Amino acid sequence: MIAVENISKNFGVTKAVQDISFKVEKGDVLGFLGPNGAGKSTTMRILTCYISADSGTASVAGFNIHENPVEVRRKIGYLPENNPLYMDMGLLEYVKFIAQMRNIPKAAVRSRVEQVIGMCGLESELSKDVGELSKGFRQRLGLAQALVHDPEVLILDEPTIGLDPHQIIEIRNLIKAIGREKTIILSSHILPEVSATCDRVLIINKGKLVGSGTPQELASMSHGGQVIMAGIRGPQQEVLAGLKGIDKLTDIKHLGEADGIHRFELRSDSVEELSEEVFFMVARSGWSLTELYRKSINLEDVFLDLTTREAQ
Repeated sequence: MIAVENISKNFGVTKAVQDISFKVEKGDVLGFLGPNGAGKSTTMRILTCYISADSGTASVAGFNIHENPVEVRRKIGYLPENNPLYMDMGLLEYVKFIAQMRNIPKAAVRSRVEQVIGMCGLESELSKDVGELSKGFRQRLGLAQALVHDPEVLILDEPTIGLDPHQIIEIRNLIKAIGREKTIILSSHILPEVSATCDRVLIINKGKLVGSGTPQELASMSHGGQVIMAGIRGPQQEVLAGLKGIDKLTDIKHLGEADGIHRFELRSDSVEELSEEVFFMVARSGWSLTELYRKSINLEDVFLDLTTREAQ
C-alpha cells in the first residue's frame, strides 16, 4: 500500500530525513516514533505531497509521489499535528465544505457527511461552531475531515496531542475502529498509545531509521533483551561475586539495600532463561531469595535504548 525508498530531505544544513526506506501493507496500523525534530513530520509531509523529497521516492496505493501527486492526495486522509480548522464555521458546515473540496458528488455529500459525523461521534456537537468545540471534539472533527472522502490511507500526526487521559482513550479507540478498514500511519509521543494501537512500529532518530518491527521484534534488537529483578539477603560483595559468576549476565546493577536485602537488576543478551541459574546460585550459597522475576521489556525501554544508543 505504501512503499518508501531512500527518501532524504534537507533544510539548509539540517538533514531532516536521511535515506529512509520502509513499507506499510494494506490494513496495517503503523506507529511512527521519534524524539522532537527526528524527522517524523517531514516524512509524513513528503508522503502527503505537501513538500517534496530531495532524493528518493515513494508510492501510495500504486501512485508515485513525484509523478502522480494529485492521485496520491486523493488516496490519503491527513490530520497534521496542528489541526487546520476554520473556527468561525459551524461543525456541519465545515464537514460539508471539506466534502465539496474533496469533489464528492453533490448527491452523495449529505449521506457521506452523516456517515463520518456518526463514525467520529460528533452528533452531540452539531449545533456548535468549530471554535466552541473542546480540544477532544476538535480532534474528532480533524479525523472527520480526513475521512470524509473515504481514503484508503490515513496519516495522523500526533492525533492525541494536548488531550486529557479520557480524550486520549476515546481517540485511540476511534483510531483502532477505523484501522479495521484503513491503512494508517500514526505518529505519537505517547508510547503506551502506540503499543495499544499499532501493529508495527518504526523508530526514527536524527533523520535515520533506527528500529522497525513489532514491539517484540524491536525488543530483540535492543540491548538488554532480558532483564531479571532479584532480591537477595546476604553479604553484598559476596552476592555480587556470585552473580558475576553467571557467564551470560552482561550487566549487574545494585539498586539498593533495605533490611539486609539487596535488590539487583540483571541484564543479558541471551534468550536463555537465567532466573533458574540465579536461584540455584543463591541456594548453593545459603542466602535468602526474596524476589525473582523477569521484567518485561516495553516499548519505552526499546525507544530509549535505540534513540540513546544512536545518539552516542
